[in-house]
Amino acid sequence: MSPSSLIDPTAPVSTSLLPMTSSILGSGHLAIGGCDVVSLALEHGTPVFIYDEVHLRARCREAVEAFGEGVAYATKAFLCTAMAKLALEEGLCLDVATGGELDVALRAGASGDRIVLHGNNKSDEELARAIDVGVRRIIVDSDDEITRLSSLSHAGPIKVLLRVTPGVEAHTHEFVRTGQEDSKFGLSIASGAAASAIERIVGLPGIELVGIHAHIGSQVFDVSSFAKAAEILAAFFVPLGLEELCVGGGLGVAYVAGEEAPSIAQWADAVLVALRAAGVPDAVSVTAEPGRSIAAQAAVTLYRIGTIKALEGIRTYVAVDGGMSDNPRPVLYGSGYEAFDPARAAATRPEPVRIVGKHCESGDVIVPDARLPEGFHVGDLIATPVTGAYGYSMASTYNKVPRPPVLFVSDGDARVVIRRERFEDLSALDL
Repeated sequence: MSPSSLIDPTAPVSTSLLPMTSSILGSGHLAIGGCDVVSLALEHGTPVFIYDEVHLRARCREAVEAFGEGVAYATKAFLCTAMAKLALEEGLCLDVATGGELDVALRAGASGDRIVLHGNNKSDEELARAIDVGVRRIIVDSDDEITRLSSLSHAGPIKVLLRVTPGVEAHTHEFVRTGQEDSKFGLSIASGAAASAIERIVGLPGIELVGIHAHIGSQVFDVSSFAKAAEILAAFFVPLGLEELCVGGGLGVAYVAGEEAPSIAQWADAVLVALRAAGVPDAVSVTAEPGRSIAAQAAVTLYRIGTIKALEGIRTYVAVDGGMSDNPRPVLYGSGYEAFDPARAAATRPEPVRIVGKHCESGDVIVPDARLPEGFHVGDLIATPVTGAYGYSMASTYNKVPRPPVLFVSDGDARVVIRRERFEDLSALDL
């Protein structure tokens, strides 16, 4: 019998899914960072993202303790100026994949040596900007990129890592697998493409190959997949005598009751043990790029119920004031979420419903098989936990729905780090 089959779906939301400082007040309301989230919804409106700053900082520190200097926060998970500053304050570098992410990192005060640049299709402008600000590493992703890097003028050697595909197929959604042979990312070890690329880089002036990078996918729960990739990487890496080996990111997080995910420390331990056992010297810097595992569980999204449509003998639809524009993951990946009423955070949830958004798409479903407390009404709040990664960062303005604000909460104080988009913002680029 699987652990998930033992979960009572009518039980109150599991506290294991909530941010670190979550508590239930005497009123029954959920509090995060000492702030009553129901009051925050009244003050700031809905939808709204609420991040636990203590949780974010704790996860950043765990990553630094697990991997040491050079570990980088994968900004694609969630990025704004405040988040970049927080990660930098806690000792992380910033992993950026576009010129836009690079710009935010620089605006947050990151020096070049605290930034690594990714991307499978970096433009000449992005590469030139990265070189100009002196980024710590450029992760080379293709033969084309090697050619373009070699043609760019620069004063000193560009330090690069070569991204390779180790041929490990992680057990996750096909859209977020990246370590298999058939991938738009990296160069294959098995085919010899990676070795050929290294020969090219070593022979080029102005480019210094300092290490190897690999990433096998996202939302990976089984640390044995990371260990297997580490063994393959080690066999390729050790003879090269390079100084850095980056194992990427991809550590999964629990989104629903019954799921269990390894900690950052457990992930690091599995990787480091496998690498050292395979002969990677202690002097080699082993780095990583956690993103989801830092940001996801730190946040909840609050919505307000707008309509309730009960279809007798079929289901009850509960429509909220957000949807696929603030969380496209269910539409893209079939991702699962929980839901609960933050005004009755400890209440049982016997009522089966389908929570949908306000967009003109039948697929605009947030939680297909949600549970809510009895007696829910139009105007009630609904919270979905574990929305801190790939919610706001993948948000859109589909149907011209303004993107929600983002709050950081700590010690009873809530600060707006991204304001709510306004209607006039939606037309700001129109000519």
